[in-house]
Amino acid sequence: MEEALRAVLLASGGVISLVPAARINWGEHPQGTGSPYITMMVVGDNEGLTMKGPDGLSQGRVQIDCYAPTALLAKQVSRAVRAVLHGHRGGGFRLVSHVATRDSREGGTNEAERLHRVSLDFTTSWRAT
Repeated sequence: MEEALRAVLLASGGVISLVPAARINWGEHPQGTGSPYITMMVVGDNEGLTMKGPDGLSQGRVQIDCYAPTALLAKQVSRAVRAVLHGHRGGGFRLVSHVATRDSREGGTNEAERLHRVSLDFTTSWRAT
């Protein structure tokens, strides 16, 4: 699911026009590659079951964090991500739904270097093809 979700973002002209492909990653942002950037993490995953065992359909939750030096750019990145993912179906995804948004700012002592962050939560229904 992780590779497929990243591929959906990479295929979006709206997302890539704001964030280069090398800055869209699972887990962490490679040091020294700049901003804006996107990090993703699975925060929940549950495989479906029937009386005969696993049915191959997974329900999960993914958090996508959009970082940028300004609040406006962080919001623009998050809107591009939401536009491509909310309601997405295909390539193994039965449905991707946006369920929550949070705005924040990274900590630190240097105000000028503190990045703005918009966190998006999506639920996913996924069946490997």
